[in-house]
Amino acid sequence: MALKSKHTQLIKTEAKRLGFLSCGVSKAAFLEEEAPRLESWLNKNMNGQMQYMENHFDKRLDPTKLVEGSKSVVSLLLNYFPSEKQSTENYKLSKYAYGTDYHFVIKDKLKSLLNFIQEEIGEVHGRAFVDSAPVLDKAWAAKSGLGWIGKHSNLLTQQVGSFYFIAELIIDLELEYDLPTTDHCGTCTACIDACPTQAIVEPYVVDGSKCISYLTIELKENIPTEFKGEMDDWMFGCDVCQDVCPWNRFSKPHNEPLFNPHPELLSMTKKDWEEITEDTFKKVFKKSAVKRTKFSGLKRNIKFLKE
Repeated sequence: MALKSKHTQLIKTEAKRLGFLSCGVSKAAFLEEEAPRLESWLNKNMNGQMQYMENHFDKRLDPTKLVEGSKSVVSLLLNYFPSEKQSTENYKLSKYAYGTDYHFVIKDKLKSLLNFIQEEIGEVHGRAFVDSAPVLDKAWAAKSGLGWIGKHSNLLTQQVGSFYFIAELIIDLELEYDLPTTDHCGTCTACIDACPTQAIVEPYVVDGSKCISYLTIELKENIPTEFKGEMDDWMFGCDVCQDVCPWNRFSKPHNEPLFNPHPELLSMTKKDWEEITEDTFKKVFKKSAVKRTKFSGLKRNIKFLKE
């Protein structure tokens, strides 16, 4: 037992040193509560055209099918709340996309953490995941006591709100497991009331096919005309449900230089966005997550908002 505790402490201390906001650990086992919820959500086609959500159903719910012999899921949070934001009278970009693509930033940190575990503890095998494999990040983070899943279906933490990325290391090392925290949404419905497209169809259930993040990033064809005038000027992603959440008044700016926006980004006006060229797009979003929607996708979104 003492060894498990020592290893867990070592990992958590190193995670903090690497800049992670917090670190929690849960047992790598089948997610029983999530299974019917995920099945029901998929059956109602709330994943829209995100076909990948239907793949690897078993792996999504059972980490031992993803990483052979895995014993622990180490969940980590990394803050991305910016110190400066775009002006409100503008086409808006989700705050997580201001700087360098988080996949690269976090993958490097996770590799460092895994190397540290192997050097300090010995032969430990595992894999790092950042929102790019069939892993239910929020469910694992909640199971590991890092927060609770709010009515907007994002992870929420009392001290820091929800403007952070979630990542995992799934490893074949037994550790000391954390306990889940309690839900602190209470009777608040701020996120449900504020959602511009009414995508939060009931508390804790988001219809992905109506979510502005889905419409501006995942959807590859034209945005359905029913959303005309409902998009609140969001051209990439959407932060409304997080911006209105009372817990986010505790958000503090991140200290990750790679997440700082390109100097030109915050000064761009609506007119600049409407006239953006492919060269400017490549320069401003050189290493950004915005590249996922491509220049043509961003132009499509801006055109839809302008019309």
